[in-house]
Amino acid sequence: MTYRTILSISTALGVASAASTGTAAVAQNPAAIISSAAVETALAALPASETGAEVDLKGYIEPVEPQSDLAGIDLGQLDEGFAAVTGETFEQAANAAKGEAIINTSAIAAAQYSGAEAGSNGGREDSFTVLLNQDSFFGFYPSFNGLIPVSENVDFSFYGILWTTTSFGNGGGNDLWTEFGVGAAFYSMEGNLVIKPQIGLTNGALLSRGVRDANDVPTGTGGNFADGIVPSLTINYSDDAFEAEFYGGYYAALRNRNDPGSLDFLHTWVNAGAKFSDKISAGVHYELLDNSRVEGGQGSVVYQWLGPYVQFKTDNGFFARFTAGPDIEDGGDGDFYKLTAGFSF
Repeated sequence: MTYRTILSISTALGVASAASTGTAAVAQNPAAIISSAAVETALAALPASETGAEVDLKGYIEPVEPQSDLAGIDLGQLDEGFAAVTGETFEQAANAAKGEAIINTSAIAAAQYSGAEAGSNGGREDSFTVLLNQDSFFGFYPSFNGLIPVSENVDFSFYGILWTTTSFGNGGGNDLWTEFGVGAAFYSMEGNLVIKPQIGLTNGALLSRGVRDANDVPTGTGGNFADGIVPSLTINYSDDAFEAEFYGGYYAALRNRNDPGSLDFLHTWVNAGAKFSDKISAGVHYELLDNSRVEGGQGSVVYQWLGPYVQFKTDNGFFARFTAGPDIEDGGDGDFYKLTAGFSF
């Protein structure tokens, strides 16, 4: 029995079983089925100089029965991938397989590259999430987070926060605090757990207390590049019934660090809730902001928030979460509330 070995392109597309169109004409033709393991053995035996050549594979290939090797294959998707690489459908290739036993190694290599690229990122694609946030302390602050897969379980991450509260700048709307950073997202094998360490820079006057006057004293106004540094860790867990998140970030003054008034903050939260469907969830949120260091002064806890949240999602990637409750810190100033609306694409 002979084969047109180009049909083994399914091996390069990451399919563990043999290639087939699923059409009656080819399913009834054992010559259209090639063992992926046999093709791998043949490819390994080819010298590098043979790449791009048509090589006789008789002696390498073992026939397999169509019905035994097709379970679990999305035949339509496989046929599309085959046609994209070779320019012909499986049926067309099978009709040409009369007495041939050749392999075009350049086509196999192209498909192997395509399949490896698709399989190396765990099936994830680039993503970008935009968030509109507002709460009773930080005011309005849009943010974004981008993820670029770099391996089966790791993404490159980048993020930014556009703080708009004028009290974080010079009080007049200029030199607004601006945060940007990078990191990585690590996925568990099941994909339910994501651990994301990041490091960012703040730019402005909040932590560094601005530019210095003639006496080398910070003025509290005027922005500084690299005003502060922000190492952070975010951990997310999500399954069909439960969701949870932890965030911890330390905002440390980088410029003018040892000058009077420079600040450090610890910002952390944890929340957990139940999923009532794939569109509705609710749970409890705890959040702490601690002014952990003031050069030349005494730090203190700014707030401790504790309250319920409810979240809604749509099928096309939009979501909204509302959280509210009391400030449980001694001397807390009223209730808190925060609203986040976002879109991932």
